[in-house]
Amino acid sequence: MTPIHYPFEDNMPLPGQVQAVADGVFWLRMKLPFALNHINLWLLRDCLNGVEGWTVVDCGITSQETKDAWEQIFANHLQGLPIIRVLVTHMHPDHVGLAHWICERYKAPLWMSMTDFLMARWLSSKEGGAAIGSVSGGGGSADHFARHGLTNEEDLAKVRARSDYYSNLVPAVPQRFHRIQDQDLITIGNRTWRAISGFGHSPEHMSLVCEDSKIMITGDMLLPRISTNVSVHDVEPDADPLGLFLDSLKKYLPLDPATLLLPSHGKPFQGMHFRIDELVKHHDDRLAETFNACEKPATAKEIIPILFKRELDIHQLTFAMGETIAHLNYLMRRGKLNRISDSEGIWRFSQKV
Repeated sequence: MTPIHYPFEDNMPLPGQVQAVADGVFWLRMKLPFALNHINLWLLRDCLNGVEGWTVVDCGITSQETKDAWEQIFANHLQGLPIIRVLVTHMHPDHVGLAHWICERYKAPLWMSMTDFLMARWLSSKEGGAAIGSVSGGGGSADHFARHGLTNEEDLAKVRARSDYYSNLVPAVPQRFHRIQDQDLITIGNRTWRAISGFGHSPEHMSLVCEDSKIMITGDMLLPRISTNVSVHDVEPDADPLGLFLDSLKKYLPLDPATLLLPSHGKPFQGMHFRIDELVKHHDDRLAETFNACEKPATAKEIIPILFKRELDIHQLTFAMGETIAHLNYLMRRGKLNRISDSEGIWRFSQKV
Protein backbone atom coordinates (compact mmCIF):
# COMPACT_ATOMS: atom_id res chain seq x y z
CA MET A 1 0.00 0.00 0.00
CA THR A 2 1.39 3.41 -1.01
CA PRO A 3 2.24 5.60 2.00
CA ILE A 4 1.59 9.33 2.02
CA HIS A 5 3.47 11.17 -0.75
CA TYR A 6 3.49 14.93 -1.33
CA PRO A 7 4.26 15.49 -5.02
CA PHE A 8 4.76 19.25 -4.58
CA GLU A 9 6.78 18.81 -1.37
CA ASP A 10 6.88 22.17 0.46
CA ASN A 11 6.12 24.32 -2.58
CA MET A 12 2.92 26.17 -1.66
CA PRO A 13 1.23 29.29 -3.02
CA LEU A 14 1.31 32.46 -0.95
CA PRO A 15 -2.00 34.24 -0.23
CA GLY A 16 -3.07 36.02 -3.40
CA GLN A 17 -1.00 33.70 -5.59
CA VAL A 18 -1.85 30.49 -7.46
CA GLN A 19 0.01 27.29 -8.16
CA ALA A 20 -0.85 24.83 -10.92
CA VAL A 21 -1.48 21.25 -9.75
CA ALA A 22 -2.84 19.96 -13.09
CA ASP A 23 -3.80 21.38 -16.45
CA GLY A 24 -6.44 24.04 -15.71
CA VAL A 25 -6.47 23.32 -11.95
CA PHE A 26 -4.86 25.87 -9.63
CA TRP A 27 -4.21 25.80 -5.89
CA LEU A 28 -4.93 28.85 -3.69
CA ARG A 29 -3.98 28.99 -0.01
CA MET A 30 -5.49 31.57 2.34
CA LYS A 31 -5.02 32.35 6.03
CA LEU A 32 -7.42 31.48 8.85
CA PRO A 33 -7.37 33.07 12.35
CA PHE A 34 -7.50 29.70 14.13
CA ALA A 35 -5.08 27.03 15.29
CA LEU A 36 -5.77 25.50 11.86
CA ASN A 37 -4.30 28.55 10.18
CA HIS A 38 -5.00 28.05 6.48
CA ILE A 39 -7.46 26.73 3.91
CA ASN A 40 -6.81 25.48 0.40
CA LEU A 41 -9.14 26.72 -2.33
CA TRP A 42 -9.23 25.69 -5.96
CA LEU A 43 -9.57 27.59 -9.23
CA LEU A 44 -10.63 25.54 -12.26
CA ARG A 45 -10.65 26.74 -15.86
CA ASP A 46 -14.21 26.39 -17.13
CA CYS A 47 -16.85 27.14 -19.74
CA LEU A 48 -20.46 27.31 -18.54
CA ASN A 49 -23.44 28.05 -20.77
CA GLY A 50 -21.06 29.16 -23.50
CA VAL A 51 -19.20 31.62 -21.26
CA GLU A 52 -15.46 31.13 -20.75
CA GLY A 53 -14.19 31.69 -17.23
CA TRP A 54 -13.41 30.01 -13.93
CA THR A 55 -15.09 27.82 -11.33
CA VAL A 56 -14.06 28.53 -7.74
CA VAL A 57 -14.18 25.59 -5.32
CA ASP A 58 -14.61 26.92 -1.75
CA CYS A 59 -14.18 30.54 -0.74
CA GLY A 60 -12.59 31.19 2.65
CA ILE A 61 -14.11 33.09 5.58
CA THR A 62 -15.51 36.58 5.38
CA SER A 63 -12.63 38.81 6.46
CA GLN A 64 -10.80 41.76 4.94
CA GLU A 65 -7.60 39.72 4.72
CA THR A 66 -9.35 37.02 2.68
CA LYS A 67 -11.01 39.61 0.46
CA ASP A 68 -7.65 41.27 -0.15
CA ALA A 69 -6.14 37.93 -1.18
CA TRP A 70 -9.05 37.32 -3.56
CA GLU A 71 -8.61 40.80 -5.02
CA GLN A 72 -5.06 39.83 -5.96
CA ILE A 73 -6.37 36.66 -7.60
CA PHE A 74 -9.03 38.60 -9.52
CA ALA A 75 -6.51 41.19 -10.71
CA ASN A 76 -3.59 38.95 -11.60
CA HIS A 77 -4.64 35.35 -12.20
CA LEU A 78 -7.97 35.19 -14.05
CA GLN A 79 -6.52 36.00 -17.48
CA GLY A 80 -9.21 38.64 -17.91
CA LEU A 81 -12.00 36.07 -17.53
CA PRO A 82 -14.84 36.09 -14.97
CA ILE A 83 -15.79 33.69 -12.19
CA ILE A 84 -18.73 31.82 -13.72
CA ARG A 85 -19.52 29.35 -10.93
CA VAL A 86 -18.89 29.07 -7.19
CA LEU A 87 -18.89 25.49 -5.94
CA VAL A 88 -18.81 24.89 -2.18
CA THR A 89 -17.97 21.49 -0.70
CA HIS A 90 -19.83 22.15 2.57
CA MET A 91 -21.30 24.72 4.94
CA HIS A 92 -18.45 25.41 7.35
CA PRO A 93 -17.37 29.07 7.49
CA ASP A 94 -13.94 28.65 5.90
CA HIS A 95 -15.61 27.07 2.87
CA VAL A 96 -18.81 29.07 2.34
CA GLY A 97 -17.97 32.34 4.10
CA LEU A 98 -17.26 34.51 1.04
CA ALA A 99 -19.53 32.69 -1.40
CA HIS A 100 -22.10 35.50 -1.23
CA TRP A 101 -19.43 38.11 -2.02
CA ILE A 102 -17.97 36.28 -5.01
CA CYS A 103 -21.38 35.24 -6.35
CA GLU A 104 -22.67 38.80 -6.17
CA ARG A 105 -19.53 40.32 -7.66
CA TYR A 106 -19.64 38.08 -10.74
CA LYS A 107 -23.36 37.25 -10.81
CA ALA A 108 -22.20 33.64 -10.59
CA PRO A 109 -24.40 30.75 -9.37
CA LEU A 110 -23.68 28.89 -6.14
CA TRP A 111 -23.45 25.10 -6.41
CA MET A 112 -23.61 22.95 -3.26
CA SER A 113 -25.66 20.23 -1.58
CA MET A 114 -29.14 21.16 -0.41
CA THR A 115 -28.62 20.11 3.20
CA ASP A 116 -25.48 22.19 3.63
CA PHE A 117 -26.99 25.13 1.76
CA LEU A 118 -30.00 25.21 4.07
CA MET A 119 -27.85 24.75 7.18
CA ALA A 120 -25.60 27.62 6.13
CA ARG A 121 -28.62 29.85 5.49
CA TRP A 122 -30.05 28.99 8.92
CA LEU A 123 -26.84 29.44 10.91
CA SER A 124 -26.09 32.79 9.27
CA SER A 125 -29.51 34.05 10.40
CA LYS A 126 -30.39 35.46 13.83
CA GLU A 127 -32.39 32.36 14.68
CA GLY A 128 -29.55 30.02 13.78
CA GLY A 129 -27.04 32.14 15.67
CA ALA A 130 -29.19 32.01 18.78
CA ALA A 131 -29.13 28.22 18.58
CA ILE A 132 -25.31 28.28 18.79
CA GLY A 133 -25.06 30.26 22.03
CA SER A 134 -28.47 30.53 23.66
CA VAL A 135 -29.12 31.18 27.32
CA SER A 136 -29.39 28.55 30.01
CA GLY A 137 -32.57 26.59 29.60
CA GLY A 138 -33.11 27.76 26.04
CA GLY A 139 -31.21 25.11 24.16
CA GLY A 140 -28.08 25.72 22.12
CA SER A 141 -24.48 24.62 22.46
CA ALA A 142 -24.03 25.84 26.02
CA ASP A 143 -26.87 23.70 27.36
CA HIS A 144 -25.80 20.81 25.11
CA PHE A 145 -22.31 20.85 26.62
CA ALA A 146 -23.67 21.37 30.14
CA ARG A 147 -25.69 18.15 29.78
CA HIS A 148 -22.38 16.44 29.02
CA GLY A 149 -20.57 17.73 32.10
CA LEU A 150 -19.22 21.14 31.06
CA THR A 151 -20.53 22.95 34.12
CA ASN A 152 -17.88 25.64 34.62
CA GLU A 153 -19.82 28.90 34.35
CA GLU A 154 -16.89 30.78 32.83
CA ASP A 155 -16.61 28.23 30.01
CA LEU A 156 -20.37 28.23 29.46
CA ALA A 157 -20.41 32.04 29.29
CA LYS A 158 -17.70 31.89 26.60
CA VAL A 159 -19.78 29.39 24.62
CA ARG A 160 -22.86 31.63 24.88
CA ALA A 161 -20.79 34.61 23.76
CA ARG A 162 -20.13 32.79 20.48
CA SER A 163 -23.72 33.15 19.29
CA ASP A 164 -22.53 35.34 16.41
CA TYR A 165 -19.50 33.18 15.63
CA TYR A 166 -20.95 31.69 12.44
CA SER A 167 -22.71 34.81 11.20
CA ASN A 168 -19.54 36.90 11.65
CA LEU A 169 -17.68 34.54 9.32
CA VAL A 170 -20.71 33.86 7.08
CA PRO A 171 -22.78 37.07 7.20
CA ALA A 172 -24.87 36.07 4.18
CA VAL A 173 -25.58 33.13 1.90
CA PRO A 174 -26.96 33.52 -1.64
CA GLN A 175 -30.74 33.14 -1.80
CA ARG A 176 -30.59 30.69 -4.71
CA PHE A 177 -28.37 27.76 -5.49
CA HIS A 178 -27.85 24.84 -7.87
CA ARG A 179 -28.18 21.56 -6.03
CA ILE A 180 -25.38 18.95 -6.11
CA GLN A 181 -26.32 15.38 -5.26
CA ASP A 182 -24.33 12.19 -4.77
CA GLN A 183 -23.00 10.74 -8.04
CA ASP A 184 -23.85 13.85 -10.09
CA LEU A 185 -21.55 14.30 -13.08
CA ILE A 186 -20.36 17.89 -13.36
CA THR A 187 -18.51 19.12 -16.43
CA ILE A 188 -15.92 21.75 -15.55
CA GLY A 189 -13.80 22.79 -18.51
CA ASN A 190 -12.54 19.69 -20.30
CA ARG A 191 -13.07 17.36 -17.32
CA THR A 192 -16.03 15.49 -15.89
CA TRP A 193 -16.11 15.38 -12.11
CA ARG A 194 -18.25 12.98 -10.08
CA ALA A 195 -19.74 14.21 -6.81
CA ILE A 196 -19.29 11.91 -3.81
CA SER A 197 -21.37 12.70 -0.74
CA GLY A 198 -19.82 12.36 2.69
CA PHE A 199 -21.44 12.52 6.09
CA GLY A 200 -20.37 13.08 9.68
CA HIS A 201 -18.19 16.17 9.25
CA SER A 202 -21.02 18.24 7.81
CA PRO A 203 -24.62 17.33 6.96
CA GLU A 204 -23.98 16.56 3.25
CA HIS A 205 -20.39 17.22 2.24
CA MET A 206 -19.46 16.90 -1.44
CA SER A 207 -16.07 15.79 -2.76
CA LEU A 208 -15.32 15.84 -6.49
CA VAL A 209 -13.34 13.19 -8.35
CA CYS A 210 -12.19 13.18 -11.96
CA GLU A 211 -11.33 9.54 -12.51
CA ASP A 212 -9.90 10.08 -16.00
CA SER A 213 -7.36 12.58 -14.67
CA LYS A 214 -6.95 10.80 -11.30
CA ILE A 215 -7.64 13.97 -9.29
CA MET A 216 -9.98 14.38 -6.32
CA ILE A 217 -10.95 17.58 -4.50
CA THR A 218 -11.54 16.05 -1.08
CA GLY A 219 -12.78 19.05 0.90
CA ASP A 220 -12.46 18.08 4.57
CA MET A 221 -13.31 14.39 4.18
CA LEU A 222 -9.71 13.29 3.60
CA LEU A 223 -6.88 15.37 5.07
CA PRO A 224 -3.26 14.23 4.97
CA ARG A 225 -2.17 14.87 8.57
CA ILE A 226 -5.03 15.85 10.87
CA SER A 227 -8.23 13.94 11.49
CA THR A 228 -11.44 15.58 10.31
CA ASN A 229 -13.58 16.91 13.13
CA VAL A 230 -16.67 14.75 13.65
CA SER A 231 -19.00 16.27 16.23
CA VAL A 232 -22.42 15.89 17.82
CA HIS A 233 -24.34 19.19 18.01
CA ASP A 234 -27.26 20.35 20.11
CA VAL A 235 -29.71 20.29 17.20
CA GLU A 236 -29.29 16.47 16.95
CA PRO A 237 -28.00 15.28 20.34
CA ASP A 238 -28.38 11.55 19.62
CA ALA A 239 -26.62 11.68 16.24
CA ASP A 240 -23.98 9.17 15.16
CA PRO A 241 -21.67 11.30 12.98
CA LEU A 242 -18.67 9.04 13.55
CA GLY A 243 -20.53 6.04 12.17
CA LEU A 244 -21.59 8.13 9.17
CA PHE A 245 -18.05 9.39 8.62
CA LEU A 246 -16.45 5.94 8.73
CA ASP A 247 -19.08 4.58 6.32
CA SER A 248 -18.46 7.53 3.98
CA LEU A 249 -14.73 6.74 3.77
CA LYS A 250 -15.60 3.40 2.15
CA LYS A 251 -16.86 5.28 -0.93
CA TYR A 252 -13.27 6.22 -1.78
CA LEU A 253 -11.84 2.70 -1.63
CA PRO A 254 -12.68 1.77 -5.28
CA LEU A 255 -10.75 4.80 -6.59
CA ASP A 256 -7.32 4.50 -8.16
CA PRO A 257 -4.61 4.51 -5.44
CA ALA A 258 -2.55 6.92 -7.58
CA THR A 259 -5.27 9.60 -7.39
CA LEU A 260 -3.91 13.05 -6.50
CA LEU A 261 -5.89 14.31 -3.51
CA LEU A 262 -6.51 18.03 -3.16
CA PRO A 263 -7.48 18.58 0.51
CA SER A 264 -8.84 21.71 2.16
CA HIS A 265 -6.05 21.70 4.74
CA GLY A 266 -2.47 20.48 4.43
CA LYS A 267 -0.73 19.74 1.14
CA PRO A 268 -1.89 17.86 -1.97
CA PHE A 269 -1.00 14.21 -1.50
CA GLN A 270 -1.19 10.66 -2.77
CA GLY A 271 -1.72 7.54 -0.69
CA MET A 272 -5.50 7.59 -0.27
CA HIS A 273 -5.92 3.99 0.91
CA PHE A 274 -3.04 4.29 3.37
CA ARG A 275 -4.60 7.47 4.78
CA ILE A 276 -8.05 5.87 5.10
CA ASP A 277 -6.50 2.98 7.05
CA GLU A 278 -4.77 5.51 9.32
CA LEU A 279 -8.02 7.33 10.00
CA VAL A 280 -9.92 4.12 10.74
CA LYS A 281 -7.20 2.99 13.14
CA HIS A 282 -7.14 6.44 14.76
CA HIS A 283 -10.85 6.24 15.55
CA ASP A 284 -10.62 2.59 16.61
CA ASP A 285 -7.96 3.60 19.14
CA ARG A 286 -10.05 6.52 20.39
CA LEU A 287 -13.13 4.33 20.69
CA ALA A 288 -11.14 1.86 22.78
CA GLU A 289 -9.92 4.69 25.03
CA THR A 290 -13.45 6.04 25.34
CA PHE A 291 -14.87 2.62 26.22
CA ASN A 292 -12.18 2.01 28.86
CA ALA A 293 -12.82 5.46 30.37
CA CYS A 294 -16.42 4.41 30.99
CA GLU A 295 -15.53 1.56 33.34
CA LYS A 296 -17.10 3.88 35.91
CA PRO A 297 -19.85 6.33 34.85
CA ALA A 298 -18.23 9.31 33.11
CA THR A 299 -19.27 12.48 31.32
CA ALA A 300 -17.90 13.64 27.99
CA LYS A 301 -16.10 16.49 29.79
CA GLU A 302 -14.35 13.99 32.06
CA ILE A 303 -13.16 11.97 29.05
CA ILE A 304 -11.73 14.92 27.10
CA PRO A 305 -8.29 14.81 28.83
CA ILE A 306 -7.97 11.16 27.77
CA LEU A 307 -8.63 11.89 24.10
CA PHE A 308 -7.07 15.37 23.92
CA LYS A 309 -3.76 15.59 25.76
CA ARG A 310 -3.01 19.27 25.00
CA GLU A 311 -4.38 22.44 26.56
CA LEU A 312 -7.50 23.67 24.73
CA ASP A 313 -8.79 27.19 24.21
CA ILE A 314 -12.56 27.71 24.07
CA HIS A 315 -12.66 27.25 20.27
CA GLN A 316 -10.80 23.95 20.52
CA LEU A 317 -12.81 22.90 23.59
CA THR A 318 -16.09 23.12 21.66
CA PHE A 319 -14.64 20.86 18.96
CA ALA A 320 -13.28 18.46 21.59
CA MET A 321 -16.64 18.26 23.37
CA GLY A 322 -18.47 17.56 20.11
CA GLU A 323 -16.00 14.90 19.04
CA THR A 324 -15.91 13.17 22.43
CA ILE A 325 -19.71 12.97 22.42
CA ALA A 326 -19.51 11.51 18.90
CA HIS A 327 -17.35 8.64 20.17
CA LEU A 328 -19.67 8.06 23.13
CA ASN A 329 -22.76 8.06 20.91
CA TYR A 330 -21.08 5.64 18.48
CA LEU A 331 -20.49 3.15 21.29
CA MET A 332 -23.96 3.69 22.76
CA ARG A 333 -25.60 3.13 19.35
CA ARG A 334 -23.80 -0.19 19.06
CA GLY A 335 -24.83 -1.45 22.47
CA LYS A 336 -21.46 -0.97 24.18
CA LEU A 337 -22.43 1.83 26.57
CA ASN A 338 -25.41 2.92 28.65
CA ARG A 339 -26.32 6.59 29.12
CA ILE A 340 -28.09 7.78 32.24
CA SER A 341 -29.18 11.24 33.39
CA ASP A 342 -28.56 12.23 37.02
CA SER A 343 -30.74 14.46 39.19
CA GLU A 344 -29.11 17.58 37.70
CA GLY A 345 -29.74 16.44 34.12
CA ILE A 346 -26.10 15.57 33.41
CA TRP A 347 -25.52 12.56 31.17
CA ARG A 348 -23.02 9.88 32.17
CA PHE A 349 -21.94 6.89 30.13
CA SER A 350 -20.97 3.48 31.49
CA GLN A 351 -20.02 0.11 30.07
CA LYS A 352 -22.90 -2.28 29.49
CA VAL A 353 -22.67 -5.46 31.51
